[in-house]
Amino acid sequence: MRFSLATWNINSVRLRIDLVARYLGEHAPDVLCLQETKCKDGDFPRAAFEALGYSHIAVNGQKGYHGVAVVAKLPLDRIDRKEFCAKGDARHIAVTLAPPGAGGRAITLHNFYVPAGGDEPDPVVNPKFAHKLAFLDEMAEWIAAEQIARSDAILVGDLNIAPLETDVWNHKALLKVVSHTPIEVEHLGRVFQAGPWIDALRHHVPPQDRLYTWWSYRAPDWAKADKGRRLDHVWVSPSLKPCLDGLSVLRESRGWDRPSDHVPVMVTLDL
Repeated sequence: MRFSLATWNINSVRLRIDLVARYLGEHAPDVLCLQETKCKDGDFPRAAFEALGYSHIAVNGQKGYHGVAVVAKLPLDRIDRKEFCAKGDARHIAVTLAPPGAGGRAITLHNFYVPAGGDEPDPVVNPKFAHKLAFLDEMAEWIAAEQIARSDAILVGDLNIAPLETDVWNHKALLKVVSHTPIEVEHLGRVFQAGPWIDALRHHVPPQDRLYTWWSYRAPDWAKADKGRRLDHVWVSPSLKPCLDGLSVLRESRGWDRPSDHVPVMVTLDL
């Protein structure tokens, strides 16, 4: 049984619902996780997803900021939302699903939107950066304490950190740029080891090869400059590593009309 899961920071789901519909129509993942939906739960465009065949929906929304959602073709058996850093931000949602044909195997899926961290990589002078580091610390502690990855589990989302040298267009140039600083990479590493997790993208694309999922709006010609970063991640529990069966990073969607600065990432598992 093949099961496909996609993640996409959509940067306003209502503004870009036509792009989401295009993606779902052309690629049809079983489950789509969205970040930065930027709308309250009641304003989420449920009808549009239902019309596309995604009638099972879990939302953790927030007016104008943040927000995460999971839309699926198959039932979502349990929905949980966890708050980090006591800020009231909608940055996490978890669902449990049992893909048909997988022998009753239940998978817990965690969808995260980690804080971006502002522009200055100094937690003393930049509260946003301090918040990002604290958020990652809480993630690591929670994953370890709850033993999240001991059972079949997947963690996806915009984690806002490109950890490897080949996850950015220029390692040396970005060492002091938020998203690739050593302290961020160290903190994300703790979250990763708290599983421990398997990096599904790097399972398919060797660490020595460049891999990006985000291109800045500031670049006048993003494709020609190709100054990308891998900010979007899919991690699976060790029990699911043998099931990893495919990867798609839809770079071309960055060139669609009024796009997000992130592109969809889809992983396929053979359960």
